[in-house]
Amino acid sequence: MIDVERISLHAQGAVVVGAGGGIGAAAARLLAGRGASVFCVDRDGAAAQQTAASIEARSGTALSAQGDVADQRSLASAFEHAVDRFGQVHIVINCVGVQGPLGRRSHEVGLDEFDAVYAINLRGAFLVGQMALPHMLERQYGRIAHVASIAGKEGNPNMIGYSTTKAGLIGMVKAQGKEYAEDGITINALAPAVIRTAFLDTQPAEVVKYMTDRIPMKRPGSVEEVAEMLAWMVSPGCSFTTGFTFDLSGGRATY
Repeated sequence: MIDVERISLHAQGAVVVGAGGGIGAAAARLLAGRGASVFCVDRDGAAAQQTAASIEARSGTALSAQGDVADQRSLASAFEHAVDRFGQVHIVINCVGVQGPLGRRSHEVGLDEFDAVYAINLRGAFLVGQMALPHMLERQYGRIAHVASIAGKEGNPNMIGYSTTKAGLIGMVKAQGKEYAEDGITINALAPAVIRTAFLDTQPAEVVKYMTDRIPMKRPGSVEEVAEMLAWMVSPGCSFTTGFTFDLSGGRATY
């Protein structure tokens, strides 16, 4: 039998960064469905509010705020608001990420373009930890999960900013997992392959086919499948894994 208490998130406070759509919105709704009070954060404050409203429409508990991982002040304000309303933040899921320039080799990418990707994908993830970790250390409990990418393991060509920053995120998770391993805090990442999001719907059919042909299951993953994995990663049951990056690749796993 499944020990429901090990996966239940009842009476836990959760902050989902990037909750305005896609993976973040799916994760926020699933956490709420498992009992968490969810604070939805997104640089698009209206989108975050819509996700919170959809949770409340299902009798869940949710609040929202505008918060940009590239802006330390706005992110700090969102976390302070979450702590003030929930009392304790047990869970943080960071789903924020941008792809940056595509289809160009490294020497063709401008430094400003690379820096813009770095500011969100890696520096932003670092700031999320800066906001969450002092609070979790005081309470000797916490679960942090970042969404990385299979590109951070494989290194996708013509996506230098994205591949590099997601690889850096995986390295950060490894280091932080060790740093806080004795403090009741786990820090892990998830490396999805192609996921069916609104962005994928904008891509030419031949591009989608090229990407899915590399997946043994021959299909993209769904945001709900990503959310299920994230929900387990931040549950009480995921207690002896930290500093690790889980694959979610339909069989396209790399080590």
